[in-house]
Order: sequence, then C-alpha cells, then structure tokens
Amino acid sequence: MQKSEAASGAGSAAAPVFNPAQEVKAALSGFLGEFGAFQSEIKAKLKEQDTRLAMLDRKSIATSRPPLGRVEGEAPHKKAFGAYLRSGDDDALRGLVIEGKALSTAVAADGGYLVDPQTAAEIVGVLRSSASIRAIANVVQVESGAFDVLVDHTDIGSGWASEATTTGETGTPQVDRISIPLHELAALPKASQRLLDDSAFDVEGWLAQRIADKFSRAEASAFVNGDGVEKPTGFLNYPKVDNDLFAWGSLGYVPTGSAGDFSGSDPADAIVDLVYALGARYRANATFVMNSKTAGAVRKMKDADGRFLWSDGLAAGEPARLMGYPVLIAEDMPDIAANAFAVAFGDFRAGYTVAERPDLRILRDPFSAKPHVLFYATKRIGGDVSDFAAIKLLKFAAS
Repeated sequence: MQKSEAASGAGSAAAPVFNPAQEVKAALSGFLGEFGAFQSEIKAKLKEQDTRLAMLDRKSIATSRPPLGRVEGEAPHKKAFGAYLRSGDDDALRGLVIEGKALSTAVAADGGYLVDPQTAAEIVGVLRSSASIRAIANVVQVESGAFDVLVDHTDIGSGWASEATTTGETGTPQVDRISIPLHELAALPKASQRLLDDSAFDVEGWLAQRIADKFSRAEASAFVNGDGVEKPTGFLNYPKVDNDLFAWGSLGYVPTGSAGDFSGSDPADAIVDLVYALGARYRANATFVMNSKTAGAVRKMKDADGRFLWSDGLAAGEPARLMGYPVLIAEDMPDIAANAFAVAFGDFRAGYTVAERPDLRILRDPFSAKPHVLFYATKRIGGDVSDFAAIKLLKFAAS
C-alpha cells in the first residue's frame, strides 16, 4: 500500500504544468507582430501611390494651357464651326455627320459651309424685325433658281341667254406667268486674326450682326427701288399711270392736286381717294407704306370734323394706323417732292412676292486682306410684283 502511493507521487512531480494565461499571451504577441508588419507594408504602398499621383499632377500642370475665359461644354458642330472661323481648320467640319439638328441639308457640300442653327436663327430674326417690305409681302422659300407665279387677271365672258336663242362663244380667261429669278445677296465683313484668337470674343454674335445689318439694308432698298439687274425688282420700278387708265403691267396712282405737297384746301382728300382707288377685295388686308418724313406730314392731317386721320397702336408692337389701316415705315420710300410717289397703299401679301433659298453660306478667306480675315456670306433672294392691281400710289403732283 505504501509502495504504490510513493510511485504515484513520483510520477505526478515529473508531468508538465498547463498555464492558459501564458498560451493566450504568446498567441496575442504573435498576432500583434504580424499585424505590425502588415501595417508597415500598407503604409509603404500608400506612400508610393501618393508619390506617383504627385508626379502625374506635376506633369499635367506643366503641359496644360492656362484658361483664357469661360470654359463651357459645346456641341461638336459648334466647336467645329468656331475652329473654322478662328483658324481655318476645317478637319472637324469635314468629319461631322450632317444632321438636321446641326447643319442645313438644303445645300450639298459644294465648297461653302453653313452657319450653325443658332446663328442662322438670329439673322432671320433681325431681317423680320427690320422695316422692310418683307414684313408685309408674300415670302416663299424655293429650292430652284426662280419662282413662277401664275396670275389670272382677265375675266371670262358671259351673256344672257333665252330658251330659243343660240348662245354664242364667250371670251376665255388668260393666265400670265410671272417669273421671279433669285439673285445673290452678299456681305463681306472682316476681323483681325488677333481678335479672332481671343477666346472671349463672340465670333458668332459679331458675324450675325454684321451680316444681318448688310442684308436687311440691301434687300429693303431693292424691294422698293430695285431695277431687276442682279437684284430684285422693286414695285416703284414699274411704269405708273393714272388710276383711271390702269392696265396690267403698270401701277395706278392718285394725284394729290398740288406739285410737291398735299392740297392746301383739303389735304386729307388725297388719302381718302388713294384708299378707295384700291379694289374692295384688296382693302381688307391693305397697308400704307411711307418713310418717316412723309409720316410726319401725314399724321398732322384731320378730317372735316377735326379728328386726326392718324392713330397710334393701342397695344405694344401694334403698328400705327391711318384711316384704320396699318402703316409700315420704310425709309427707302422717296420723300415728298414734285412728282414723287411717296406713299403706297395696297395688299402687299397679294401684290409683292419675295422668293428666297433657305440656306446661308459663309466662306472664310484669311489670305486676301492680311492680317485680317474676310468672311464672305451669300444668300440668294428675289422679289417682284405679283399682282399689279393690288398696289396703288400717291403722286405729289397736280395731275
């Protein structure tokens, strides 16, 4: 019994002792060591990445161009058109796909370049707002070199017939054709290359304003006084006859009764006679046309009851009225003088037709006027009288 107990005591003294705290401490120490190595590796990689980013930033800053003005996103066609105007670089224009939203498809690529839609819209707006016959005439857009108007200005014959009487042949109406050829209207503004190089300069706005001013003045004059040679035919270019002797191909006039002025006794009578010299079917849409000097004299006139014949428009944008009819102030009309036709009255929507192509061309010429750049803009337009009975004139003469 004692021997077995002694053997048992000796065996227990030699076995290893298990200590949980030491095991946990050893594991934690190993984990912290590995985490420290991982942290050092991450820091090294982040530092290397920061160094690379800093190098890329320095390179981009060194090669970039400092901005000269506002930087905005632009449509591809607008950027291409701007590059062509500034430097003559047409590579971007050649690479554009022609679409209805960007460029007009009315003209083939024949060496000219169309303006972008925003610029063209601005030009059209200025032309319509100018004091021109265009504002009251019949304006049509054509795709050919001329526009033909077919006019039936004769009457058909007729007669009374009875049951037993043979009906004879009556007159047949005839149709005339008025051909309105299209002529080329051109403008040639210029700007220095240094000015074009400035990115803050509004090339499109400047170009639109210059072209619109040139075109509006040229066409307004031609619609009134044009001789038809390389320009539209103005309605004052046709022969004028007394309204009692009116014949197709001429314009009828009413005299004022005094050379170079209205009648001294009844000046308003000439205006009344002019109104009723026009056919009743035209008077509903008729308009007076005169320049500012003539308007200054006419608006002083009164009727027999002392009321002014002239009345200003009641609403904003409404034209002034003379005897109830609107007045267009066209500065290309002649001044009051002896035998001058200073006042026109008629339905110009029926009496005068303006034909034009819907496209506008711009060619850039950097060589002919160095150091300036020329911009050659062209537009094809024509105009002519389409109904001679729809327009009457007031002649400042005794007869």
